Amino acid sequence: MYVGRFVVVGPDVGAYRVSSRSFPNREITARDEALTVGPTADAPETDNPYVSYNCLRTVETPTGETVAFGNGSHVDPIAEKLELGYPARDALATSLLALDYEKDDYDTPRIAATIGDDGEALIATVRRDALLVEPVDEPTLVATYEKNAPEPIEFDAESASEAASDAYGLEFEHAVCAAGVVRTDDGFETALENGD
Repeated sequence: MYVGRFVVVGPDVGAYRVSSRSFPNREITARDEALTVGPTADAPETDNPYVSYNCLRTVETPTGETVAFGNGSHVDPIAEKLELGYPARDALATSLLALDYEKDDYDTPRIAATIGDDGEALIATVRRDALLVEPVDEPTLVATYEKNAPEPIEFDAESASEAASDAYGLEFEHAVCAAGVVRTDDGFETALENGD
């Protein structure tokens, strides 16, 4: 089954995976407090605005550290609102509502998730017909296609690298790259998997 890009989030662990039929020549790179999706060196040139973006950012908020991750440019405003002190629910809802679903040939939903250092985790999506923001207390998945409403999933990764490799290895078609994050006693640990 092809579900496109997806996020998985639980109270202490999360992952984001790029699955793509149209733009498979992409990878995730780490820089400062962000993981960024972008084209590989051998990727054909494109002017598609949805190919490159920060997919995961860790930010300091007035109440502690929070991580935000998702499938596009909405990750940045979510992170910025969290830094300003917005509750995670409001940061997700206002950012997704403002940017709306992607105006491409498929009306691709935007998907996102947050995990706070207090263990609060939320998952969200904006589609052509709905905006959903839900708290999660068990691993939950939302994808851009087929599974575009949050649903439970078996996902028991215990480290960021396990989360990235487990997400990459899930049996959905056209895996390209993945990011993983886990909440530890020392803050958030992140990892990436480019399928090399």
